[in-house]
This record gives sequence, C-alpha cells and structure tokens, in this order.
Amino acid sequence: MTLEALLASLHLLAMLTLVVFLTSQAALCRPEWLNAAVLERLPRLHLIYGLAALLVLLTGAARVFLGIKGLAWYGTQPLLHLKITLFVLMSLMALPTGRAFRRWRDTCRATGALPDAAEQRRVRRWVMVQAHLFPVIPVIAVFWARGW
Repeated sequence: MTLEALLASLHLLAMLTLVVFLTSQAALCRPEWLNAAVLERLPRLHLIYGLAALLVLLTGAARVFLGIKGLAWYGTQPLLHLKITLFVLMSLMALPTGRAFRRWRDTCRATGALPDAAEQRRVRRWVMVQAHLFPVIPVIAVFWARGW
C-alpha cells in the first residue's frame, strides 16, 4: 500500500510540475510581453515542461508495472488508452512549439529581432491547445476511478 501511495504521489507531483511550466509558457508567449529576456527563458521553460511530461509518463508506467493492480488489469482499461492517446497528442503538439522557441531565441541573439505577431499568435495557439487538452486527462481519470 505504501508503494502505491508513493507512486500516486509522484505521478501527481509530475503532473503539477507539467502544469506549472505549461502555464508559464502560455503566460510569457504573449505578443505584448515578448522581449529578448522572455525569448531566452521560453526554451528553458519548454525543456523543463518536456522533462515533466517524461516524468508523468514514467511515473504512470511505474504505477502500471509496479502498482497493486498491475499490467493485466490496466491493459484492459479503455480509458487508460484514451488518456495515453491524449497525452501523446499533447506531447506531439509540443514539438513545433519547442522548435519555434529555440528559433526565436537564436534569431534574437543573431539579429535582435523579435518574431512577428502572426507567428507569435500561431505558436501561442499550440501552447493553449495543450493547456486546454491536459485537464481533460485527469477528468478522464476521475471517471475511470468511479467505474466508467
């Protein structure tokens, strides 16, 4: 029981860390706030966000393989498959965002230019889709825990 509680706590901590760094990206990736200092910070935030996503995945896998219920039970749960699918989709959406943040930083370092407003809005839209998709995953978990 202690291992199960520890794994659940670590999984929750990883999710909260992911939310903090995703929210930070969403907050800073606004045309009215974007400047050279923010362009230096965004790729680091995105890296930590990616590491948090990896921790969510690893702690979730630990719960499946080391938890009380085990792989035989988890493997048959359709809502788990839905959660994983949404998480993978969210992770794939993060790839162009990270590339854009690094490109913006490198361009700003080389020329001092900020990205144009249209590109800023496009990239922020990707961040916001992720930010709105992620809360769906814990909601699915709640329904799953209630026997759906």
